[in-house]
Amino acid sequence: MSDESCFHNLREGGIERELAPGVRARVFPGVHAMLSVVTLEPHSTSPVHAHPQEQWGVCLEGEWIRIQDGVEHHVKAGEFWQTPPNVPHGGRTLEARCVVLDIFAPPREEYRRAGKGLGAAAVASDAPAT
Repeated sequence: MSDESCFHNLREGGIERELAPGVRARVFPGVHAMLSVVTLEPHSTSPVHAHPQEQWGVCLEGEWIRIQDGVEHHVKAGEFWQTPPNVPHGGRTLEARCVVLDIFAPPREEYRRAGKGLGAAAVASDAPAT
């Protein structure tokens, strides 16, 4: 693995994915973990979904409403959270843009390539009940 493939910038690069209207990700996959810089435009929604990977998130900029296991959490820049495997989660922005850093372990295989949507994640009505 070359030095160039091991160093990145939060503001550019990565594998681009449109997760939902107004929700774009730049994905940086590794062997055992994956980082995703997600930009959510004002008044956009990340649909509630679930997947088998553990997920951590850090609000880097702005604020949003994080929905996790049916509970709404108002999250601001500097705050972070853990989402255990298979727990339904999503969220929505308010008046301003929000930037979130997501960390997945293990990596989400469908995010290793550019594309649209949440991949193999089970969305809202298909998400496991808890």
